[in-house]
Amino acid sequence: MANLSASNHVARVLSAANQVAGVDTETRIAASWRRCLVNHNLDPARRGPPQTLTEAEVRHIAEPMEDLIQVAIPELEDLARVLHDSGYCVNLADPNATMLVSRLPDGDYARMFLEWKIYTGSNFAETFEGTNGLGTALAEQRPILVHGDEHFREQWHMFTCAVSPLFDHAGRLAGAVNITSCRSDLGRSAHELALAVTTEATRRIEQSFFRRRYRASWIAMLPGDGHGMLAYDDDRRVVGACRTARAAFGLTDAMIEDGIDLSHLIQLDDRATRASDEQIALRRADGTPWGRGHLAPPVRARSPRPPSTPPREKPAGQFSGLHRLAGRDPVLIKGVKRLMTVGNLDLPILLHGETGAGKDVFARAIHTASNRAGRNYVALNCAAMPESLIDAELFGYEAGAFTGARREGSKGLIVQASGGTLFLDEIGDMPLSLQTRLLRVLENREVWPLGALKPVAVDIRLISATHRDLARMAEDGSFRSDLYYRLRGMEIRLPALRERADRKDVIAQIADEEAPHCRIAADAWAQLMAYPFPGNMRQLRHVLRLAGATAEDGVISEADLDLPPFSARSAEADHTASERTAIVDALRANDGRVTDAAKALGLSRATLYRKIKALGIALDS
Repeated sequence: MANLSASNHVARVLSAANQVAGVDTETRIAASWRRCLVNHNLDPARRGPPQTLTEAEVRHIAEPMEDLIQVAIPELEDLARVLHDSGYCVNLADPNATMLVSRLPDGDYARMFLEWKIYTGSNFAETFEGTNGLGTALAEQRPILVHGDEHFREQWHMFTCAVSPLFDHAGRLAGAVNITSCRSDLGRSAHELALAVTTEATRRIEQSFFRRRYRASWIAMLPGDGHGMLAYDDDRRVVGACRTARAAFGLTDAMIEDGIDLSHLIQLDDRATRASDEQIALRRADGTPWGRGHLAPPVRARSPRPPSTPPREKPAGQFSGLHRLAGRDPVLIKGVKRLMTVGNLDLPILLHGETGAGKDVFARAIHTASNRAGRNYVALNCAAMPESLIDAELFGYEAGAFTGARREGSKGLIVQASGGTLFLDEIGDMPLSLQTRLLRVLENREVWPLGALKPVAVDIRLISATHRDLARMAEDGSFRSDLYYRLRGMEIRLPALRERADRKDVIAQIADEEAPHCRIAADAWAQLMAYPFPGNMRQLRHVLRLAGATAEDGVISEADLDLPPFSARSAEADHTASERTAIVDALRANDGRVTDAAKALGLSRATLYRKIKALGIALDS
């Protein structure tokens, strides 16, 4: 039966190719069949999967399209939700018909698409697969519905494809939005309705991409159903035009590069320069009325984000919090001095230090010392949140954007931090897919919440923190190198507690905060100064908080310190190294005076001399 069906289909294709009268094929389909036979030398009876690219190959061809993909994904997500119950697969393809983004339906439908390799990486160019929705729409650069046996290859007859080509800001073919169904119970009229929905979603992607590309320009949406868009500067020189506008006015790249005057195309009232995202009456170049269009001012004019009151000048002691955190440690003092030199410049700051070294406290102190101190300080730990939730938490979403979404939607942390500071802790643990979106936020200063129809302008100062070696990760590809250099406007290293020259001061300060009514006995001091504290400040706080609660008569002894062995194998070596560091730091802090250093360490002078000799410490250095 299958062979008979295939034979009948081959006969129909050959009849159409020979232009035999009475063949019941739509004109465009017959023309495509002829191309496949005559131009591409394809066999309609051939069976087999489509060509499929590897993941690395898909990443390579998707990289130049990242901006467009980012704009398109919210629309694709919406389209997939609208068509979910109809069993459609939703795809975004490049101009060569390779699927770059796929959203599969549930259950048996998804299994069928996977079985037939209709997913990310598959190529459905007409030159390979014959007449099909994706390949033919791109070949003809216009929307098309290919239903069942209209496919050139007989094996694709179980599918129906509705596809709309996608054009970029300059009217060039940029790809296509494809929806494919394997439901045999849906008639052609249902698929035509789905094609209309897909075409409208494609137009919204084109408009959003155009607005993003010319966000610094005035944009006029022209009357009519063609969704024509013109971009022009403050001198009313045309700087961009979409495909529809180019066709309507006969515009070429050369004319746009020369800066053709807007008055040669349309006429605007003087008040249009003061418009605020409103509808206005447009006239043709000859002055005849054309209809109502839509005018949007530049992003800079639309979202100046002036503060409600002038920023309050910070007092002379604005860096007091940072100075307090730096203490007498030369590394941190140098870092604070560098921060003071950049002042309130919008410079991303990357804090590097071990877990528990106080990166979050330091970040908040930077915010407090800036002219954004009165605005929001928003923090997110990228390592403490599931990957599936970081996207929604950071970028936000519209109402109903996905199952389980809040009814009112969510602004997202980036939008919440606008005007203030966003702190991303453990940035090295951010998934690669989200790194791309964060990079676009830093470059464009706007966020696209999931399901949103337009971006949200943001003004943030970004502080990131990590314990990882981002430079090495950027080299091996596990972290985006372009994002790394964006984050590293200024890098501040926070030394571990065991490395701090003023460790005794730090311990005393934290003891005052965590155990204010206790004093530390000499044996406990020796233990605290010698212990390496792999958990840094966080571990120290916990240890002193517990010790303060268990201390008898307000005296913290060595027995009150809950300090687990650092490592059974290297505990002795670590202890020796830490003890040596503590003694060297104490000697440096006291200008080499052994008596004062011994007092600071809680040791006798004789004991300290013995340890100096045993550890090979040269006093003259």
